[in-house]
Amino acid sequence: MENVAQNAALEQVTAITNVRIFDGEQIIAPRHIVIKGKSIISVGGDLPADAILIDGENATLLPGLIDAHVHTSIGGLRDALKFGVTTELEMNGDFTKRGREIQLKNVNDVADVRSAGTAITAPGGHPDELLPDGDEIPEFVLKELEKLSEEDREAMLAAYAHDHEEIPQVTTVEEAIKHVHTQVENGADYIKIMIEEGTVMGAPGLPVLSDEILKTAVTEAHKFDKLVIAHVLTARSSQEAIDFGVDGLGHLFIDRPEYTSELVKSIADSGAFVTPCLVLNSSIIGNPASELANDPRVHSKLSPDWIDILNSSFNTYPQGNMENSFKNVMDLHRAGVDILVGTDVAPVPVPNLGGLAHGASVHHEMQLLVKAGFTPIEALQSATSKPARCFGLHDRGRITEGARADLILVNGDPTTTISDTLSIKSLWFNGTQQLG
Repeated sequence: MENVAQNAALEQVTAITNVRIFDGEQIIAPRHIVIKGKSIISVGGDLPADAILIDGENATLLPGLIDAHVHTSIGGLRDALKFGVTTELEMNGDFTKRGREIQLKNVNDVADVRSAGTAITAPGGHPDELLPDGDEIPEFVLKELEKLSEEDREAMLAAYAHDHEEIPQVTTVEEAIKHVHTQVENGADYIKIMIEEGTVMGAPGLPVLSDEILKTAVTEAHKFDKLVIAHVLTARSSQEAIDFGVDGLGHLFIDRPEYTSELVKSIADSGAFVTPCLVLNSSIIGNPASELANDPRVHSKLSPDWIDILNSSFNTYPQGNMENSFKNVMDLHRAGVDILVGTDVAPVPVPNLGGLAHGASVHHEMQLLVKAGFTPIEALQSATSKPARCFGLHDRGRITEGARADLILVNGDPTTTISDTLSIKSLWFNGTQQLG
């Protein structure tokens, strides 16, 4: 019977009609699309006689959103999907191909995920300063485990145990090469390096690997055709990462030194993308995301723990200001650098990592990009077609024939009012309607 139901779902044809369509790049003329199985089979054209019709009057159809910088969990992936974030890109964690096979077996109500696996960092380097001491599973992780089904709990513990059996130490060029090989063997989709001396994180003096080791890691990852993304939070570390040959910066430098224009040119000339995580910069300088937390479209979908997190902040660099971040991101954007939407949200609600929540913060990030000077359409591109293109995810991020049917139907018009992205009316993930 189950196979019969699955086959029926694959054969079902759905047409979303009378709708404004943002295809990942722009608003297009056709007013309907047709989905069959897991794919979009036509944009415009004739409506099949057997199609189930969904009227999208006064609504806008968007590709599923992509968060290009997270640290996630089964719960995080579940929350992401509630907000129309159909793909999360993990930048340090357990969701490599091997990790997905262990943790996501028989789990269907979660966003798709890709991962760097374990990032390359110095012993005792970032992100150690954010984590509790000792080898025990942190209290906040145990608290989260209690909420899971037995099957989900076992999967998460298995992945955690695998990840912490032997935390790879990187202190030499040889160990950096071995680390890249291990991540690739685990099915990492790309590689992450950390360049963080700690000032912005409220922990100055953090150990950082030598230039030679980091450059070797980048070169080795490129031998496997893997993108390399660097954690950087200052102009200086951003320039270092570009000099090492990275493909993307996982953050936006929070300072704005006199040589910013040279740095912007250097990033643009390199072809690297930037995932600014403005939501994180805002939290780092002490701003909670209370307006987002109080929005009923957000409040109704998140647990009280995550609402508490949104109402707090990192506050590790209160001397910073958002104007610098806004100017920096606009300089990069005008220079032709691909700007991607990302959040750097934690896998579970951690008290000191405030201001961010899975799914919801993607919408907040788009709002901040618009505040910085992006048009709403440019902000939407940064959450759909641009991350898909930069990460080689050619089956998503666009509403086009043959693409995955990852779609959000929202009331209103986010191409003119960006916050309308939160007014989710219906949601399709891999062709299956999850909501509406």
